[in-house]
Amino acid sequence: MVLVEGAEQGQQPRGEARRPWQCCRPFVGLTLSSVEVEASTAPPARPIIRRVITPTSRTDRSIANASAALSSQREITAEIAEVAARAGPNPQPLLDYPPYRSSRLRRPTKELHQVDPEQIELHAPVFGPQDVDPLEADLTIQRGGVPIGERMIVTGRITDGEGRAVRNQLVEVWQANAAGRYIHQRDQHPAPTDPNFIGAGRCLTDDDGAYQFTTIKPGPYPWKNHRNAWRPAHIHFSLFGTNFTQRLITQMYFPGDPLVGLDPIYQSITEQAVRDRLVASYDHDLTEPEWCTGYRWDIVLTGGGRTRTETEDDE
Repeated sequence: MVLVEGAEQGQQPRGEARRPWQCCRPFVGLTLSSVEVEASTAPPARPIIRRVITPTSRTDRSIANASAALSSQREITAEIAEVAARAGPNPQPLLDYPPYRSSRLRRPTKELHQVDPEQIELHAPVFGPQDVDPLEADLTIQRGGVPIGERMIVTGRITDGEGRAVRNQLVEVWQANAAGRYIHQRDQHPAPTDPNFIGAGRCLTDDDGAYQFTTIKPGPYPWKNHRNAWRPAHIHFSLFGTNFTQRLITQMYFPGDPLVGLDPIYQSITEQAVRDRLVASYDHDLTEPEWCTGYRWDIVLTGGGRTRTETEDDE
């Protein structure tokens, strides 16, 4: 593989030699094998830089081979359909779900251990209304500037299977920014970070079990489950229950997202009606003129209509 990239450099200080590695930006995962500086009709201080990059190391070849070996989206979609036909409608996420490649490594493989909740609580975090500031629910004001993207309100109720409100529930969210980028050292795909957006917030439910966040609509992002794999836009939710051992984690998706039907994580639940509960609904009554859009997403913790959580599918 040979990649050629052209770039125009700025003016070089007079009397200072130009070194090849000063002319070029680093190219992750590949080795710079040659740099060619060509003359042009522009002034000498603004030469045209062309770089030719070839994968010369064993690591480079391994990356290239691994990329070529990944399944295509068409193959993943066929696997999703095959598993759904074989398993039938299942309200539970399938733990060993081949289209989601890492489920084989991430799913539980041993029997669960019983723990004493009271003993766990002696070492678990403690929180209350005095520990959670209402401003923490606004993800758009955390850095002093205005983040880029579609501002929106996300709200809903948390109830049990009988419809009773779950009060004083600690709800935490985290998400990518509008470009699909997390503020995390392992997220290095070529999308911009937003200096005015952290992507995390929390709140406590009120007496009616309601929560509300103001945030930016996240963008989709690539992941390496298969070739050209993209995760649909989503927001992660964490709920702590009444004690630390009851923590549940799930994901909220957005209506009309074409990537949802291609996503193996979402599709690991083979019953459509249950999958639908993971998708928020647009609520125009929540929108604020000239300010933001609104989405509503209710979470049911128990019963046949409960919202599926990642503790049930280990992801």
